[in-house]
Amino acid sequence: MTDARTPTEIDRIADGWVDTLVELCPEWGIWLGRPGNEGAYSDYSPEGRERVLEAGRRVAERLRAAVPADPVDEVTRTDLLRELDLAAEKHAAGFPLRDLNVIASPAQDIRDIFDLMPTASEAAWTHIATRLANVPEALHGYTQTLRRGIEQGVVPAVRQVREVAKQARGHAAGDGFFFDLVGGAAVDGIPVSDGLRRDLEAGATAAAAAYAELAEFLEQELGPRAPERDAVGREIYALASRDFLGATVDLDETYEWGLEELARMTREQEEIADAILSGASVREAIAHLENDPSHKLAGTEALQRWMQDLSDRAIEDLGRTHFDIPAEVRVLECRIAPTQTGGIYYTGPSDDFARPGRMWWSVPEGVTEFDTWREATTVYHEGVPGHHLQIGMATYNKGELNSWRRIAGTSGHAEGWALYAERLMEQLGYLDQPADRLGMLDGQRMRAARVVLDIGVHLEKRRPDGRGTWDADYALAFMRENVNMDDAFIRFEVDRYLGWPGQAPAYKVGQRIWEQLRDEVRRREGADFDIKRFHHRALDIGGVGLDTLRSAVLG
Repeated sequence: MTDARTPTEIDRIADGWVDTLVELCPEWGIWLGRPGNEGAYSDYSPEGRERVLEAGRRVAERLRAAVPADPVDEVTRTDLLRELDLAAEKHAAGFPLRDLNVIASPAQDIRDIFDLMPTASEAAWTHIATRLANVPEALHGYTQTLRRGIEQGVVPAVRQVREVAKQARGHAAGDGFFFDLVGGAAVDGIPVSDGLRRDLEAGATAAAAAYAELAEFLEQELGPRAPERDAVGREIYALASRDFLGATVDLDETYEWGLEELARMTREQEEIADAILSGASVREAIAHLENDPSHKLAGTEALQRWMQDLSDRAIEDLGRTHFDIPAEVRVLECRIAPTQTGGIYYTGPSDDFARPGRMWWSVPEGVTEFDTWREATTVYHEGVPGHHLQIGMATYNKGELNSWRRIAGTSGHAEGWALYAERLMEQLGYLDQPADRLGMLDGQRMRAARVVLDIGVHLEKRRPDGRGTWDADYALAFMRENVNMDDAFIRFEVDRYLGWPGQAPAYKVGQRIWEQLRDEVRRREGADFDIKRFHHRALDIGGVGLDTLRSAVLG
């Protein structure tokens, strides 16, 4: 670990804010690996949301009165104030009242936290039993908040309500997540004690019943009052964009840039397609690769082994040549997720690295074959030099960074770096095979398309084909044209963008800002510029908004 700096007043304020979050939102304790209160949930009711907001206001007042002691303090103060002030703006705009979507809302969060809970002892399973028993109260508070939204006319779109109701029905089923979780309760292969098993089964029954009640509420009460219109409008979208980027961008200019970037990605793909199969279109080259058994994996066990092997080799290679990777950060576990949503995601290590960083692949039901050419770049995105290096190093630098700086950040900072990392791996020669490079470009094209789609549909801009304004049907057709994936996945992705405004563009826009920052540092330093030094300097700042990152690096 890095040598510890003497904590300042601003460090203490920031550390105290993390302690407050862990107290008011116990899920934070699981994410951070902190012991205590393991079975509890946040209070998702309107009153609970107000308590968190009020605590944030008090912290913001203390920060404004505090005097930074050094540049580290300047970054902490600037970025924590940005986050706290934006949280107040979003609350005033009614964000909590409409907080329901298909991928990242309390409807998913309440279940997802079980994925990170330890299971290696009876005590750990006891915590799981306690949290299962608390699912009904958590969902009840959440329902109260959504009901408050109905009263105030602030309601999510009906598309999100219908899809989340389906998810809730799945969790409520007798063969759903909760019963599957407790059915495998064991420690070192030995089933847990009879009493604990009864508690787990009772908790699973209560949690499943609570999700059935949520589904009923969504179908019978919220759904009939939800609008058909998916677009949230410019004001709400601008707030969401600032939140996910930690930066303010010109949305209209970004939309036009997205169109240009999409065209550039398409041209690059067409060139690689011709290199793979002379004269082939992109779709023909992809079809050729999908029928090539040398690029296929059969079954999730083979997928997991391939992910782990590729990740381990990348860490070993880059740790020798391009990055100084400490031993703690060299451990990355690749796992198949217990859900079947189709997502691929990363969870960071606990603060003491007792729980390592993990890359998860949520394989949809019925999917048994996987294309390595498409996913090599994904391993670099989620692992090293992507999320794991970025987040692992922030955790490792605990001597220099306070608790909040190690867990903060935005989608634009994290996902922008991960896309930047994909291109870096191409530049370092790890994607020299045309098939692997096509896979990388396939992902980059999708991310460029999402910039255009997301801004277009939520701001109801004129369609690229000039035939009216963006809507959900055109968004789906647009993605089908630009993404070569299973149609069920494309449908889910479009639903995600429609219900989570501002998040999807943060990847590509974040990459753009990271690249602009690197190029500006290169311009300033001229012949003295060193890319390795730039990366270390930028990553040592920890997780921050992109405007804060720019000011911290450029001075």
